[in-house]
Amino acid sequence: YKSVSASWTEPKATCTSRRSAQYASFWVGLDGYSSSSVEQTGTDVDCSGRTAKYYGWYEMYPAYPVNFPNTVRPGDHLSASVTFSGSQTYTLVLKDSTQGWTQRVVKNQSGLARSSAEVIVEAPSSGSGVLPLADFGTVNLSGSTANAAALGSFNPTEIIMVDGSGNDKDSVTSLSGGETFSATWLRSN
Repeated sequence: YKSVSASWTEPKATCTSRRSAQYASFWVGLDGYSSSSVEQTGTDVDCSGRTAKYYGWYEMYPAYPVNFPNTVRPGDHLSASVTFSGSQTYTLVLKDSTQGWTQRVVKNQSGLARSSAEVIVEAPSSGSGVLPLADFGTVNLSGSTANAAALGSFNPTEIIMVDGSGNDKDSVTSLSGGETFSATWLRSN
């Protein structure tokens, strides 16, 4: 795969737990499904107690993610893309058209598989495993493309997060028009 892109409206998190932190990530990327690298950019909403923090980031995994300093608020319209432009150059773009900013990062890295293109809503992971999923309500993703074609044209694999007991942590709609779907939070653990 050479490119992936999608747009979404940053959802408003409901942070109710006083005890534990919770996290939700919305991103696009190349690799990650069956490879040990991921080239990705997107946004997070993290709950620390009852306080929600919204921010954008990029990551060339296994390197650590880098957070952008720009303001992200619930209701903001975001668009993201990752493009491989030949040789070993990757361009990661995150745009917040509501706040009026764009972050464009160019990274050079060789030997990456580019074996998958992904549009993801997830609980991110840390060194100790998958983190609790923040209650993001529902997020709608549109314009989901890979190699400039509708994601649905690639017969994509739908992945549903489950907790330790096998219960779904979110629900995901089928692709509409090959490019649009929604994810809805069900439980954090």
